[in-house]
Amino acid sequence: MKLFPGKPDKDSHSSSDGTPGSHGRTDRGAQSQQPSHRLTVDLARAERLATMLAHSRAAQFVEVADLLAAMYIYEWERLSKFWDDRDEIESLLQKICSISPQRWNYWIEHYDQQRQKDEKERLSARRNIKEPRIEGETLQRSSELQAILARAEELTPFRDDVDGRKIPVLTSECVLLCIARNQESELSSKLRDTALDLAALERSARDPRRTPQR
Repeated sequence: MKLFPGKPDKDSHSSSDGTPGSHGRTDRGAQSQQPSHRLTVDLARAERLATMLAHSRAAQFVEVADLLAAMYIYEWERLSKFWDDRDEIESLLQKICSISPQRWNYWIEHYDQQRQKDEKERLSARRNIKEPRIEGETLQRSSELQAILARAEELTPFRDDVDGRKIPVLTSECVLLCIARNQESELSSKLRDTALDLAALERSARDPRRTPQR
């Protein structure tokens, strides 16, 4: 399996809210379907950065590699602890997403500052947090990424009430674990080869006592 698949058939992809596509068309019925999960604040912001990365490649869909790199960049302080050799994982992510070391370091610094600012605003109970802008239209998730998020829905210990329903709340640790566990992906195999501490990651992802950042 390629790290970034070639142009896929549109019928094989799902929309960004988890609903299946229909011959490449998006209609009001599909858009109105209820979401199957919710992302934490930090994971939602990482997904926006992943969309920027996909746009930079002129891609049609947001791939797993885009979200993986974006999660690491935006949540570097939290996620880098699962690797003893951070240089190895950063080199891999830079390579698969075609990010220069200079731009990578800039994004690490920029989004770390943004994350700290957002955390201060959350602690002060201010909810009008300015979201990062994305140039161009929002891209759909690839079928592989949608499958990863579906597995994360089953694994996460967190639930939230939305319109009278209890839906899964996905965290970055949970999604990272599902990516690493994918036995059919070349990217996941390379990820495991970077000395990722899967045991520590799984403990963190499954810990119901850890309150996810909403």
